[in-house]
Amino acid sequence: MASTHRREVELRDDRLGRHAGTLLRLFPMAALALLIVPVAAGLLGIALPAFGYLPALGGNTVSLEPFRMLLAMPGLFRSAFLSFSTGLLATALAFGVATLFVAAWRGTRLFRGLERLVSPLLSVPHAAAAFGLAFLIAPSGFLFRLGSLFLGFERPPDILIVQDRLGLAMVLGLVVKEIPFLFLMALAALPQARAAEMERMTAALGYGRIVGFIYAVLPALYRQLRLPVLAVLAFSTSVVDVALILGPTTPAPLAVRVIDWQHDADLSRHFVAAAGAVLQVGVTGAALLVWLAAERVMAFLCRALVYSGWRARRDAWVRRLASLAMTLSAATVLAGLCLLAFWSVAGWWRFPHVLPRGMTLATWMRLMQNFGMAFRDTLLLAGVSSLAATALALGVLEHAARFGSTGPGRALHALYVPLIAPQVAFLFGLQILFSFAGLDGTFAAVVLVHLVFVFPYVLLSLSDPWSAWDPRYALAVRALGHGRNAIFWRVRLPMLTRPVLVAAALGFAVSVALYLPTLLVGGGRWPTVTTEAVALASGGDPRLVGATALVQAALPFLGFLIAAMVPALFFRHRRAMLASA
Repeated sequence: MASTHRREVELRDDRLGRHAGTLLRLFPMAALALLIVPVAAGLLGIALPAFGYLPALGGNTVSLEPFRMLLAMPGLFRSAFLSFSTGLLATALAFGVATLFVAAWRGTRLFRGLERLVSPLLSVPHAAAAFGLAFLIAPSGFLFRLGSLFLGFERPPDILIVQDRLGLAMVLGLVVKEIPFLFLMALAALPQARAAEMERMTAALGYGRIVGFIYAVLPALYRQLRLPVLAVLAFSTSVVDVALILGPTTPAPLAVRVIDWQHDADLSRHFVAAAGAVLQVGVTGAALLVWLAAERVMAFLCRALVYSGWRARRDAWVRRLASLAMTLSAATVLAGLCLLAFWSVAGWWRFPHVLPRGMTLATWMRLMQNFGMAFRDTLLLAGVSSLAATALALGVLEHAARFGSTGPGRALHALYVPLIAPQVAFLFGLQILFSFAGLDGTFAAVVLVHLVFVFPYVLLSLSDPWSAWDPRYALAVRALGHGRNAIFWRVRLPMLTRPVLVAAALGFAVSVALYLPTLLVGGGRWPTVTTEAVALASGGDPRLVGATALVQAALPFLGFLIAAMVPALFFRHRRAMLASA
């Protein structure tokens, strides 16, 4: 009787498994379509108006007139060069600091301390970090207020620091935000590079810690880091929100000017914006080619150093420099967040006073009265897009687990397609296509575009825990007569509750930070905390800016806090489950 019942259960599970397998096969195709189709469609959507074809605005013939109008724009080449140079410099500095710190301090107490800080630092949105940096380094900022105690400043010095013509403040803002991302990617890639074994070998051969790392570990590590580094470079050359807060204005970087032309009341500027978006693709592509060429040059120099026998045993000063740069980067972001909090409750606070003379909640009261819709839309868009991305990632990974792979596999490269393509280019094209389809400004369109950027981070976050799950649990469940659906729902998913929730929280944080997708595709109908914060950049009210940016920074922390608390609550009576979650 028991054997008959078991057989019936097995047959039922097999039937459900076959239906689930058919459904699971749709997930990889849906994921690839999500990653590639919007980018391809968006690039096509800017190519046609860039060559004069946009019947809705009277462009019925193909011509080069938009490019002629673009080239006539004053300061165009300086704008393009600003985007090119600041993107390359920010990427090189962020990669150099992260790599040198890993090489110099891996396995030490300092390394473990900053490793624990990387997730909180990564969750801070770019706009919030940029505002915090501006409050820190501006002529009337906190550093000069501290300096006034010793130098006797009565007025802010007449120095252009924020929005300087060279874009150095923007570079600094990008560097302090991209270092945690590259550091996290390096942490994930170190096991594949066999760092511990290689470091022991080079130390035995008499090489210094940093040079030994560069010779033996970095080549394998960089193969894992190339795509993240290129994604950072593409983002840095086409960033808009950080450029609006910290970047120069006369002229502005190219991506900012494209947005200005796109929102110009003169409709003919839409053709110029499309041509500018094509130029932005060229600028980003040129920066990527320069970086790839620099890879070859650096590889040649490293081989020459290897053959020379240079061991660089005295590298203590380089190690101290790497630790200083990494610590200052983290401290800058944290100090900026503290300044946002101070300004949000500051009363009378004139230069050169280091601290405000009084505290008030008036700014928060005004924020709650005027930004309720933005707060609601932020939670709605981020919640829906992160949940959809998590469900799609679970389907992709379960498909890979059932049909012979253990992770994203060859599709990994496709994850970086929307991250490497300049946002201002394909999003502008998508906006045009959505307008033709009557979907411009709809909630579904904004969620779809958010999903394009959220899904890669969620899948990358989940792939390693999913692959590391012990398959012997599945064998035990199968031996008890249950099918693959039971393995997924009743064993694997509960055991991976914490990684799944952390991935969803990461997706929530990415969605909260998205500025350009919400602005362009939303058409101003879905204001979020991020779009409102960037809009306040030119308003001149630091208290309102501080409160709004602080809310923007606090929302991702709230997501990660929930991700940490839910497993502790659900599994509080199951210590083994709590340990594995």
